[in-house]
Amino acid sequence: MDIRILHLIDGAKEAEGLTVIIDVFRAFSLECYLYAKEVECIIPIGNIEDAYALKKENKDRILIGERNGRKCEGFDYGNSPSQIIDAPLKGKTIIHTTSAGTQGIANAKKSDEIITGSFVNAKAVAEYIKRKNPEIISLVCMGNRGIREAKEDTLCACYIKSLILNEDLDIANKILLLKEDGGEHFFDPKNQDVFPEEDFWMCTKLNIFPFVLKVKKDAMNRDIIVKEDICVN
Repeated sequence: MDIRILHLIDGAKEAEGLTVIIDVFRAFSLECYLYAKEVECIIPIGNIEDAYALKKENKDRILIGERNGRKCEGFDYGNSPSQIIDAPLKGKTIIHTTSAGTQGIANAKKSDEIITGSFVNAKAVAEYIKRKNPEIISLVCMGNRGIREAKEDTLCACYIKSLILNEDLDIANKILLLKEDGGEHFFDPKNQDVFPEEDFWMCTKLNIFPFVLKVKKDAMNRDIIVKEDICVN
């Protein structure tokens, strides 16, 4: 396998083969928690105006997303897993837009297949890739707003690569280092309304979800994200 680690929106545009769009803090960690809550499906959207238009089509859809970390105006929830954990979302269709993660999906036009990646389902992602055995794997680290590298996304890409290649990586200790270098904003008392500390811990749990999230097309040729269960040893 040719495993490539790419970065930011430019990296998404370059991605080929089986592409994993990685956003640890917080888009694709959040989406795993949403599927654990048994949502019906997730529609990833790059543009906020398109998100509003989809909501207007069907008032029962739930708007979730952020810009610069903050909940978008008029949205039901922000991009925080800890703030949706008790929300009544079973069976709901989610419209999700973020500054980084969903932008990666929107820009990965050259990919043969797109899945998402985060620490919470990294082992399932690696197992899925090994079973598919593609010639090219693009691990795209979306970073901060898709324009500045983020250590948590790069670390997640390295972890997924190590799992694919059956290599050892001291991932637990490296994640702890993110508290002071990469995830420190979650521990700032002034940021708790936007970046709750609990989000850090929820997004850095390892391999708690045995499924991958795949980007498919619906009947209207629109991107949707669906869950596929994976048997992980």
